[in-house]
Amino acid sequence: MENVSFQVHAGQRMGLIGANGSGKTSLFFMLLGELEADDGELVIDPQDEIAHVAQESPNSAGSALDYVMDGDNELRKTQAAIAVAEARQDDNGDDLHVLYERMEAIDGFTAEARAARLLHGLGFAADTNHKPVREFSGGWRMRLNLARALMCRSDILLLDEPTNHLDLPAILWLERWLKRYDGILLVISHDRDFLDQVCTRIAHIEHETMQIFTGNYSQFETLRAEQLALQHSMYSRQQKEIKHIQSYVDRFRYKASKARQAQSRLKMLERMKKIAPAHVDSPFRFHFAEPKRQPQHLLGLMDVAVGYADSDDGTVLSDINLSLSAGDRVGLLGVNGAGKSTLVKALATGSTLLSGERVLNKDTRIGYFTQHQLDSLKPEQSPIDHLRTVAPADREQDLRNYLGRFGFSGERIFEPVAPFSGGEKARLALALMIRQEPNLLLLDEPTNHLDLEMRQALSVALIEYSGALIVISHDRHLLRSVCDDLLIVHDGIVDRFERSLDEYPAWLKERQSGGNPAVSRENDNESAARQPNRKQVRQQEAQRRQRLKPLYDQVRSIEDQLTASRTELASMEERLADENIYTNPDRKAELTELVQAQASLKSAIETLEWRWIEASETLEQAT
Repeated sequence: MENVSFQVHAGQRMGLIGANGSGKTSLFFMLLGELEADDGELVIDPQDEIAHVAQESPNSAGSALDYVMDGDNELRKTQAAIAVAEARQDDNGDDLHVLYERMEAIDGFTAEARAARLLHGLGFAADTNHKPVREFSGGWRMRLNLARALMCRSDILLLDEPTNHLDLPAILWLERWLKRYDGILLVISHDRDFLDQVCTRIAHIEHETMQIFTGNYSQFETLRAEQLALQHSMYSRQQKEIKHIQSYVDRFRYKASKARQAQSRLKMLERMKKIAPAHVDSPFRFHFAEPKRQPQHLLGLMDVAVGYADSDDGTVLSDINLSLSAGDRVGLLGVNGAGKSTLVKALATGSTLLSGERVLNKDTRIGYFTQHQLDSLKPEQSPIDHLRTVAPADREQDLRNYLGRFGFSGERIFEPVAPFSGGEKARLALALMIRQEPNLLLLDEPTNHLDLEMRQALSVALIEYSGALIVISHDRHLLRSVCDDLLIVHDGIVDRFERSLDEYPAWLKERQSGGNPAVSRENDNESAARQPNRKQVRQQEAQRRQRLKPLYDQVRSIEDQLTASRTELASMEERLADENIYTNPDRKAELTELVQAQASLKSAIETLEWRWIEASETLEQAT
């Protein structure tokens, strides 16, 4: 970056955005004194305490609680001084009195409770607070690093992708915590909902400079779209992009009557029209090829239990009955550890199936993207080498063009992937999966490591995708954009989530239970409610599913009839578009028959749409 000037004051929360490699993390290193500016001046009050999240995975033998409390440097210094004073044999009453007053001033006597609340908010069970740090997995250790940074009574807080290792409940808790932070917050994030909730300013890094915008991320997008529109070359591209998204709004509209999730997705598609102009200069532009075959019934699980027979975890989920059909678009909700990934593995390969039956159509082609997909890339091979393995018949120019849509160009496509960033590897893994033309996508956190522009491109591509999909993601924008239905994984079962995604925090709040983060998250100032008996919950959920099943079946049946009727109408209108049918006298009877059939079919479709609206309203009232 060159010629960058800005000021940040206490109480301001600034989001740093820009493409991977644009300099966001380098700016943090400079603020921490690990890099020096080549020109200009960096001014930070020397009295200010700066907190940041360590990127190294800790390997301490100490407890999680102690590790988090170590984040408060002054606390630890004061505690050590008290220990020294108490160990003296001479009169130390005056020294202790001063030290105890200091402990009171820095809330030192409540430090353990504060650390425990941070751990609980970030998803740690109460009985793991005294567990050694080295016994936690890598993702949980990074959560400990975040808790340690939040424990510091800092004046400046630097957070680099803080949501990467969090599930959605923990992200919602972190948003609430940060909105109460009264120091200077600088946060790097590619999660637009998180930026919207937390930030009061946006710093956009592009073309080696930085521009500051007042407001949250959505307000930044609006202003950026206006700026781009002033560039004449961008205006026509914006109009084309708006029209493109509008086609999907129109296609989906007839489905979105009173059903909450349907309404939520329709609103998101409407919003996508507004977002599109702010991203017309994105380097990423790709789409999923039309699947060669689209069987109606793709994959099903019947009376299934999933888990790990050779581990202590045992059965994770049971009593699963799940059928995936053409066009299904499902989002999976649930806290980390609830079993979402275990369920997707059972769908993808059957590897976690303990009992029951997995039924796979012979024409189903699964595209499976896992959280660890990047590990499957061969470090010594280049992007074009990887692509040749899935598209051996493609010409080199076709391979180049395809990789270019994912941001790989020039000599970069021939370089080994070993030194590539996490974002570049994630883009390549997605490119390889998409090129295989799946008709069923199983996506487990596909946006990890992706920047905002790539996330936007992926959302648009998934909106256009005509196959079925199941997606696990803590990116709420992606879930709202692409999912028609939501499933919730909790208490060892999989159930339909009848509310919209925006109501998920309220659902979590209703299920709060003290010290049990598997089903809830506790706000700092909220008390927890008692968790219902697990067996009782499952019985109630089963009774509820049985009561609602006829209503669901009725809605689905009408939707199937509507789909078949609209397909038939499209075929009929294609025949009526033939000029010969109007000019050839021998086809007069055929024309009359087609026109009459078209009118009859349009009337039938209108009747079906009214029946669908009534059935959906009945279902909504019942839930």
